[in-house]
Amino acid sequence: MKEIKLTDSEKMVMEIIWEKEKVFMKDILESYPEPKPATTTIATLLKRMQNKDLVGYKLYGNSREYFAKIAKGEYFKEEMTSMIDLFFNSSITQFASFFTSNAKLSQKQLKELREIIDEQIKE
Repeated sequence: MKEIKLTDSEKMVMEIIWEKEKVFMKDILESYPEPKPATTTIATLLKRMQNKDLVGYKLYGNSREYFAKIAKGEYFKEEMTSMIDLFFNSSITQFASFFTSNAKLSQKQLKELREIIDEQIKE
């Protein structure tokens, strides 16, 4: 995969593609909130996403049916890994410490996190 980072505009289009799985340009435009961008803007975003190897398409005559080449969960995992590498020197422990001390988690949420970690340790 070339580049995984999406701009905010690309993320918006990608969310539509992930939600609908397969879309034509008209589907993207219909799903886009107002004010809707120009068709050429969406086409440019789709082209950039294809260059990043995140979106593919199947041709039907002159129409292209777009689909995601990366699952939403995989994209999120890559984004989180990149953020942890950048801000926490690739240390999950530093990230977890920062997150738990700054997220203002309730006792219940902290206990749920502990249960998740304990479950992972068992496996």
